[in-house]
Amino acid sequence: MKKRLLLTPLLLLALFVGVLLARTATFSSRQLEVEPFTPVAVDARAAAERLAQAIRIQTISHQDSEQVETAAFEQLHALLETSFPRVHATLARERISELALLYTWNGSDPSLPPTIFLAHQDVVAVAPDTESDWTHPAFAGVVADGYIWGRGTLDDKGALLGILEAAEALIAEGFTPRRTLHFAFGHDEEVGGQAGAKETARLLEERGVRAYFCLDEGLAITHGIVPGVRAPVALIGTAEKGYLSVALTAEVTGGHSSAPPPDTAIGMVSRAVAALEANPFPGRLAGPARDMLECVGPEMDFPMRLVMANLWAFGPIVRGQLESAPATAAALRSTIAPTIFEAGVKENVLPATARAVVNLRIMPGETIEGALAHVRNTIADDRVSVAVIPPANEPSPVASVDAPAYETLNRSIRQVFPEAVVAPMLVLGGTDSRHYTAVAENVYKFLPFPLGEDDLPRFHGTDERVAVEDYVKAIQFYALLMRNAAG
Repeated sequence: MKKRLLLTPLLLLALFVGVLLARTATFSSRQLEVEPFTPVAVDARAAAERLAQAIRIQTISHQDSEQVETAAFEQLHALLETSFPRVHATLARERISELALLYTWNGSDPSLPPTIFLAHQDVVAVAPDTESDWTHPAFAGVVADGYIWGRGTLDDKGALLGILEAAEALIAEGFTPRRTLHFAFGHDEEVGGQAGAKETARLLEERGVRAYFCLDEGLAITHGIVPGVRAPVALIGTAEKGYLSVALTAEVTGGHSSAPPPDTAIGMVSRAVAALEANPFPGRLAGPARDMLECVGPEMDFPMRLVMANLWAFGPIVRGQLESAPATAAALRSTIAPTIFEAGVKENVLPATARAVVNLRIMPGETIEGALAHVRNTIADDRVSVAVIPPANEPSPVASVDAPAYETLNRSIRQVFPEAVVAPMLVLGGTDSRHYTAVAENVYKFLPFPLGEDDLPRFHGTDERVAVEDYVKAIQFYALLMRNAAG
């Protein structure tokens, strides 16, 4: 009897280990086998100089549209026209909201749904007092040491000019697309895309456009960023978080600081912010984040491959590890970030009003309404009002990884970057592509540039740059994707 009792847990353990090993043995690579391709010819020196010229034009976006230097955008438009004569002779070009651009390359088969390539013309300003930190001035457009330096090389003029370079090269080769291609270049992506991308997408929707897929910036080819994977990982964004900012405001009777009441406006709002930070949204190992792990898992060494093949058993452990770092935790949950606090004008006067702004990024599958309910229920204080600061955006739909469009994009990446592991992932920030969900069932976000850990701060930061050889490969990628998607 004792022997039988001892054998039972041993048998269960053996069964458990057997299941783990069996699932690991069948956890095979999901990477596509692809055929070689012939890249378009690119004059690296000339292409780099054209991008550098675009960098020199300070198309800086501002929340206040009255501050936008429209002349800079006009100058960029003129540069594009002279730099890409074949494109402008072959494609139709429209201006939307005065400064956004929409190019249409009509396909030979109008029955096929078109493909839409997105990029944006605007850039963020250089942070005050950091100008001297740059190796080369941010808007000098310097080509040196194998790099093109300057604001916009990565975000997002590199993609914009790369798309046009690819189209120019294809036209020179005599390529004619079967499927219509649209190139949509917004001018206010950095401040929400309300006048550029949103209006362009609305126009396409009015015209009855329903795209094969839409491609925008978002994620890239990462080096040393995905733990446990030695190869570069090309991450395709299949969804992006929603965006919501709320103002938390308390109003009381002000007075002299020598006789403070039990509850001050600052105290009420501070407690509200503290409550939100102490009660985050629950994390979930699901959606694009789980898809990514299951896609890169087969490329890991055995111990990690065993874990990823058996998330049914090890999911809570993996989730705990991911939640231990802010960057990976944000892929598992909606986030709450206090960003502004306003109160008081003098050290001995009690302010009558205190206000905090809290920014939330909402996971796909959740809603603005649900996020607001979480905020109000967590604060649980009627004296603190909660008001939405527009604009607010719901999370995007999750694009399919089983759609032919995803296979087209996946295959094109693998052809140009055969060393890369391709995997889907969630985009934590926002892009113009969120405005295109009404005209494209599948919206993907991928920038064909290799990025290491030290490159991530360059986005909106100091020393933004792209290697000339990487820019050439990006052009060749866009050209191949146009062929694969529309040829």
